[in-house]
Amino acid sequence: MTRRLGDVAKKVGMSEATVSRVLNGKPGVSEATREAVLTALDVLGYERPTRLRGDRARLVGLVLPELQNPIFPAFAEVVGGALAQQGFTSVLCTRTVGGVSEADYVSLLLSQQVSGVVFAGGHYAQADASHEHYELLYERGLPTVLVNAAVEHLGFPQVSADDVVAAEIALGHLRSLGHERVGLVLGPRDHVPSRRKLAAVAGVVDPGLVEHSMYSLEGGHAAAARLVAKGVTGIVCASDLLALGAVRAVRRAGKSVPEDVSVVGFDDSALMNCTDPPLTTVRQPIDAMGRAAVDLLIAQIDKHAVPADELLFDPELVVRASTGRVRGSS
Repeated sequence: MTRRLGDVAKKVGMSEATVSRVLNGKPGVSEATREAVLTALDVLGYERPTRLRGDRARLVGLVLPELQNPIFPAFAEVVGGALAQQGFTSVLCTRTVGGVSEADYVSLLLSQQVSGVVFAGGHYAQADASHEHYELLYERGLPTVLVNAAVEHLGFPQVSADDVVAAEIALGHLRSLGHERVGLVLGPRDHVPSRRKLAAVAGVVDPGLVEHSMYSLEGGHAAAARLVAKGVTGIVCASDLLALGAVRAVRRAGKSVPEDVSVVGFDDSALMNCTDPPLTTVRQPIDAMGRAAVDLLIAQIDKHAVPADELLFDPELVVRASTGRVRGSS
């Protein structure tokens, strides 16, 4: 108990006596002090006293699929900063292969009495994945926001980049450069954002030039290699990592980017202007989307009504050196 008092007091910059008054439910402590002490308990992993466990901590779970893709750390930075401005602390939860799952993190966050959860890039976007842990959150009435398209039946507020606009402007850019034989490298077949992108260009892109892959450099390489073998002159990818894999596949085939094959990514994650060549990509408005997600979450926490419709944000084409006119055209 003494160690716990000392750790919490150090964390919040208060005396052990003040911390003790909070933990023992004594009067004469401001609400701000009380919240700070309880939040410190949660952050440090200490169990709350029984009488205080019914209170929500000023913690928000931020559940991400990975940190290797730069778009997710960028999103975490926006959400974490916006939450801090509202007096909340974000708890970063990153899935690991063969380790901690999304469902495990949901159980952990519920046990910590978090005030809400923001998901980005989770199983909610995969039609064939298990959604039981989302249903649990819904049943508990815990404020939750999903970032980017989800399966239809979950019932949570959503903030998404418009996949239809993204696919149309990427394909339109390549066609404006004279590319007629354009391939797509998308995520898994059950991935909702990829399905939306594909539907947006149905009837325009040859179905035989559509490849599905896991979201990784290696997956993009393998999928793009098949497209290059089919003679495409342009490739639209559903993420920047997939696009970097596509660039590598083009070069392994003895061709050049963009002289032989133009490549377009999606996200505009960090350092895409520093790749070789700098990557043309469709930029997700991460800052606006992250702040909107936090606004929706805080509104739920404060018991305010939130829009039932998905909030769609227009992406933006960022033209760099990985696209050029089709060889032989003026």
